[in-house]
Amino acid sequence: MKPRDLLAWNVRKLRVARGLSQERHALEANLERISISQIERKQINLGIDSLGKIAGVLECRVCELLAEPAEGEEPPTNLRPGRRG
Repeated sequence: MKPRDLLAWNVRKLRVARGLSQERHALEANLERISISQIERKQINLGIDSLGKIAGVLECRVCELLAEPAEGEEPPTNLRPGRRG
């Protein structure tokens, strides 16, 4: 996977695992909601400071945002309606 693909995969996986909506994630990271959406859709390049903010909200290290998924790991899903924080 390319770095942009890895970032999209891991941001969505970690965000959904924590039950955060894109809006809540963006609010807590002090970023625009559209930025989180664009990251997850592989449409934006981020600065290192923004990566740090995203990792902080997701309670992970920046390097985890670029980790390869496990062999056979299913792509991350969206939050179920009604469970968005």
